[in-house]
Amino acid sequence: MNRSAQAPHEPAEHGAHYAALVARDSRFDGRFYVGVTSTGIYCRPVCRVRTPKAANCLFFANPAAAEAAGFRPCLRCRPELAPGQAGIDSGSRLAWAAAQRIEAGQVDEAGLEGLAARLGITDRHLRRIFADTFGVTPVAYVQTQRLLMAKRLLADTALPVTEVALAAGFGSLRRFNTLFQSHYGLTPSDLRRVSAAPGPGEGLRFELAFRPPFDWIRLLAFLAGRCVAGVEEVAGDSYRRSVRIEQGGTTHLGWLSLALADGRDAVAVTVSPSLVRVLPAVLAGVRRVCDLACEPDAVARVLGPLAADAPGLRVPGSFDGFEMSVRAVLGQQVTVKAAHTIAGRFVAAFGDELDTPFAAIRRVFPTPRRIAEASVEEIASLGIVRQRSNAILALANEIAAGRLDLGPAADVAATLAQLEALPGIGRWTAQYIALRALAWPDAWPSGDVALIKSLGAATAREADSMAEAWRPWRGYATLHLWRRLSEPAPAEGGKT
Repeated sequence: MNRSAQAPHEPAEHGAHYAALVARDSRFDGRFYVGVTSTGIYCRPVCRVRTPKAANCLFFANPAAAEAAGFRPCLRCRPELAPGQAGIDSGSRLAWAAAQRIEAGQVDEAGLEGLAARLGITDRHLRRIFADTFGVTPVAYVQTQRLLMAKRLLADTALPVTEVALAAGFGSLRRFNTLFQSHYGLTPSDLRRVSAAPGPGEGLRFELAFRPPFDWIRLLAFLAGRCVAGVEEVAGDSYRRSVRIEQGGTTHLGWLSLALADGRDAVAVTVSPSLVRVLPAVLAGVRRVCDLACEPDAVARVLGPLAADAPGLRVPGSFDGFEMSVRAVLGQQVTVKAAHTIAGRFVAAFGDELDTPFAAIRRVFPTPRRIAEASVEEIASLGIVRQRSNAILALANEIAAGRLDLGPAADVAATLAQLEALPGIGRWTAQYIALRALAWPDAWPSGDVALIKSLGAATAREADSMAEAWRPWRGYATLHLWRRLSEPAPAEGGKT
């Protein structure tokens, strides 16, 4: 056992963490976990069990470190339900990028060597930076993620145990049972609670936590104004969309629906049973769409008055990088409504049909391979000007060939350079893709007319200079400036 897993925090940090634990301060949920030596269990700092003595507490930065030190997850507060972290200030963004890809299930297809290659480093370097950042090896982190996913599936669904093992990424039921018993001191059957099996057409239900405040209304409104016909819709207080995930040489098609959980700081997620084998990727996509890793207090401290009247505003992410990049190109120099009207035609022409319980969702967005096979004339025939048709075709070819990565935690600087080297993609488009497809919180679509107007700047350069004060959260500043143009100003002294 390495020292960082045994004693990851200094005495001063121990006191601060214990104070947060005593207060059950939700702002620290997901930032650290407490292992209780008298019980052998680790909890979230918001757990409602009796507060342990300070002398019996060890604090860990992540569940994998706690499990590497021999602690089992609490069955009451369920550490797998804690909100994630943004990681923008991490000492090693590569380690955070690797962790996000692991959580999205990407290690299952190519292994750790393949993951390291996608990050542009050796697997030895990956192991070193991972241990320095998280206190555990990548293998231990992968194992913890799989066990916690299995624990979630056992608690929240009626899936057979064999299906749970496969969905969580275990190659065999025997291996799953052995690890579950050795880590948690329980068999999967011991943990399983009674629940009704989903009926035909119904989905698997989960909850993903966030740190409040969370402006669901504005997030929903943003998505509603940009829904692509046939692919997504906002109905009442829910967002729904089709999903395509390719993993291990297999294409998985399905749908999902999102809404706020009743009485809890969480997003309620319903996923079609057809996506059970790629659930880590699906839930990771939901986290990106809803920006669930956001730390609103940190953003508010930097943005100050700009965010004061909407402190829970999130940056709407995307479920698929190629889809968002195409939509960014279609949005060049046209209105939001016009861009998404054309996007609907694009999907109708190239997207595959899909059967869902929702009348408005009947297609999945086309793959890069499908578009790479199309001609510029086919794309342009939909009312897309030739320059943008060329840009879409270039994007499709680069992604289909594996030369461009718009997946979770892609290298931002390298990706921006690759994007701007493509025909028809300038700085604005590249930054918008970084904002929504790469979930880069410091993205700034320089030259955006609305941003210049909202700031009252004379030029793009002046607007860029003003935005420097909002680093590293210029992406959030972008959303606030856009909303200020679309929302009526509150009356002086009135409530917002």
